[in-house]
Amino acid sequence: MILDVWLYGELRKYSDTPNKIGYGQMTLEVPEGYRMRDLLERLNMPTSARGITFVNGNLSALPGFQPDLDHVFSNNDRVAMFDLRSMWPFQYRNGAAMTDAMRKAVEEHPEQLMHHEHFSEQE
Repeated sequence: MILDVWLYGELRKYSDTPNKIGYGQMTLEVPEGYRMRDLLERLNMPTSARGITFVNGNLSALPGFQPDLDHVFSNNDRVAMFDLRSMWPFQYRNGAAMTDAMRKAVEEHPEQLMHHEHFSEQE
């Protein structure tokens, strides 16, 4: 299977192209059944380092609210992870498409979404 992985802002340091300005991009060959937690492990990235995360344009995680760790990827999925300083993309101001796990987590625990962690530049 192939994953198209985009790492924005400070997260680019976890990519094969950390010196690009603003982002790092990798095309990875991965086995069937590969999950988000497997990708994070391969990148040597703690899940707490990532902010807003999308899989195929669908919101899968926010800072401190990451129900996507067991998300199983499909061939040719595109994963985009933004650092903690990235703001909510303007095009999603009226709502965002979500992965099934994110939608379920929001429905079951809406208080977590309203109180997910925000990080300051001092941390």
